[in-house]
Amino acid sequence: MIIQRALYILVFTVIIDISGCAAQPPSLDSSSAVAQTMTPAKGTAEAVCTEPIPDLFVRMSPSVVSISAVEIDRFESENGIRFGAGSGFIISDDGLVLTNSHVVFDRQAITVILDDGRKVKATLLGADPIYDIAVLHITVLRGEIPKALLGDSDRVRIGEDVVAIGNPLALEQTLTHGVVSGLNRFVPDSPFSLSLPLIQTDAPINPGNSGGPLVNRCGEAIGINTLMVSDAQNIGFAIPINIAKQVITQLVEHGRIIRPWFGISVKPISREAVEIINIPLVDGLLVEKVDAGSPAQQAGIRGGNLPVTIAGDQFLLGGDIITEMNGHSPNDPKRFAEMVNSLQVGETVRLTLYREKHIRHVMFKLQERPLLPSDLRPSASNTQLGMGTARNPPSHNQRLITPHSR
Repeated sequence: MIIQRALYILVFTVIIDISGCAAQPPSLDSSSAVAQTMTPAKGTAEAVCTEPIPDLFVRMSPSVVSISAVEIDRFESENGIRFGAGSGFIISDDGLVLTNSHVVFDRQAITVILDDGRKVKATLLGADPIYDIAVLHITVLRGEIPKALLGDSDRVRIGEDVVAIGNPLALEQTLTHGVVSGLNRFVPDSPFSLSLPLIQTDAPINPGNSGGPLVNRCGEAIGINTLMVSDAQNIGFAIPINIAKQVITQLVEHGRIIRPWFGISVKPISREAVEIINIPLVDGLLVEKVDAGSPAQQAGIRGGNLPVTIAGDQFLLGGDIITEMNGHSPNDPKRFAEMVNSLQVGETVRLTLYREKHIRHVMFKLQERPLLPSDLRPSASNTQLGMGTARNPPSHNQRLITPHSR
């Protein structure tokens, strides 16, 4: 399965060494501006939700914009400057524009093209490559341009009619029609760190649709189009709009999403697995990987070094096993993630570890999670990414990921 970001990129053979400067956010009331995006749609009665798609397009498309930006790759001797294009949609009267992070993150000269053809400079207020969500600001007269209504992605059902509006392949204001074909889809083989429960749709999504809205028949944006499977027939994915609602305020006010950082990757180790391999282990979460420079590494937590496959499941043994965190037993990775997410930067964490028949207790303060190399899309020099490399090609049953135009 080949997965591509729906980002349209034109390549030019020029290299310019420009250091990007962070623009100061405009002086707007972020709390009131963001509150506008949370306003529920009015009049979403059954009669409205079954309006003809042409009428829905006329009502929704003025809030959809085209976005262009310049990417500079200093490591490329050729094709060093790339002009990328994507989509976005206006979500407030103050000119907030929601889009994908991979359309605008670490880009220069971001320009928004409005429905009426006007080009306006955009300021990047905040971007999060992990959730692939970004917020721009454009200067417009208050109420001059219609804003998109944001729906409730928790109420989306499989089989529901949807349309994707965007600018695929620079074809402005293109509408494609389909249904919601799946919910809570995870795409672990993406070359990006996106690990969200995505909305799957068969509405065709193409390069350039990135950041555009997935719209229900009520005329509400229920998702942000972000991924497509290029070797399949109309399998695309959108970020649920409720996730965007949760982080817009942080992106506007802080320019980023502030997360606590452990710096470990864990896997549950069950009693059944212990009995099979006949190694003296305990129930808990097996630490397989420790990020360099992380609080976990500074606390002396150890990762694995012995790859083992048990009944088709792969383990990296040899690392510490977490048996307690702050006095609670982390039963599985999901519960562990919930416990971690409930903590704040600066809080103290106490872990009980099992290592080589001994119990250890460690304590450390949570730092803010930085951006890691795995959070960002592949460099422009990479044409293919998969489970292997040129020296270690992917096996037959491993899915190869190829970012678009890379």
